[in-house]
Amino acid sequence: MTSARPAQPAPPAHVAVIGGGRMGGGIAQSFATAGSTVTLVDDGARAAGLAVARVTESLERAGDRGLLPEPAGTIAARILPAASASELPADTTLVVEAVFEDAGLKAAVLTDAEKAVGPDTILASNTSSLSVTELAAVLKEPGRFLGLHFFNPVPASTLVELVTAPATAPATLDRALDFVHALGKRDVVVKDSPGFASSRLGVTLGLEAIRMVEEGVATPEAIDDAMMLGYKHPMGPLRLTDVVGLDVRLAIAEYLHATLGERFAPPPLLREKVARGELGRKTGKGFYTWN
Repeated sequence: MTSARPAQPAPPAHVAVIGGGRMGGGIAQSFATAGSTVTLVDDGARAAGLAVARVTESLERAGDRGLLPEPAGTIAARILPAASASELPADTTLVVEAVFEDAGLKAAVLTDAEKAVGPDTILASNTSSLSVTELAAVLKEPGRFLGLHFFNPVPASTLVELVTAPATAPATLDRALDFVHALGKRDVVVKDSPGFASSRLGVTLGLEAIRMVEEGVATPEAIDDAMMLGYKHPMGPLRLTDVVGLDVRLAIAEYLHATLGERFAPPPLLREKVARGELGRKTGKGFYTWN
């Protein structure tokens, strides 16, 4: 008889997050807040130290707003820097790769991580669009791999999209679901397909909104207000594009264009803004001006 899964599972004891950017830092913060020890890997000791410092600052701001179950310093002490995936402890429970959306880079990172950790470690990618099946194919044990697609900003977002490849073992999915629930987040489980469910639909709306700006149909503010007031979206598609990053949205659109066809062709305006360095909130300007 199958035993019932706990209503509130315990967090994984030791999580490794590879990639110290906004997404990786947010994932590290969420697991550390839940009680996990976290190894945060970035490209070199200095970059890893800076990544941990950014998460510490984020925790301090959350603590000032009364959003943490423990003092920020106590949580931050559970986050340890590492200069490469080869430094991961063998007893790591879960590895989440959160580097840039480049299939070759992600495959290399996952291969290095698999060599470092033990046979019971679950490996996951935070990719928002790339093929989980193709990433699994580079691993010696693809059954322990799946996609864990977190949303930005990770600490405040409720959803995690779990993406299974044909080789993903049922036990891997069950353990990953427990990890997600231990964070207090909600799950959706989807089979591997270009863009999965969330990115495919979200990018469709975002690209059409960009085309509308390009064609002079309405301002970004008007388009966003229409979706928020008329359809109850918490954030309009253009402001969301700024939050995600125009470069990230372009990379996803290019991948979906190559795999699913012309309906995902990036609008010229998106390419122009990325070329000018107008990447959204992280650069101070996108479709909006950010302070």
